[in-house]
Amino acid sequence: MDTRLLELLVCPVTKGPLEYHRDRQELSSRSARLAYPVRDGIPILLESEARTLTDEELGL
Repeated sequence: MDTRLLELLVCPVTKGPLEYHRDRQELSSRSARLAYPVRDGIPILLESEARTLTDEELGL
């Protein structure tokens, strides 16, 4: 994932920052509690494609 692209992307739900997780190929939004998939280097920023983050993943 290009770091310049990551700086421009925001969560479509909260408009907050996203965090990239290379091992899971996901962009996560802590404030929305959602993880968006990255497929073939393309972030899929659709709420319907996102999965809900668990309390454990959020460190709660």
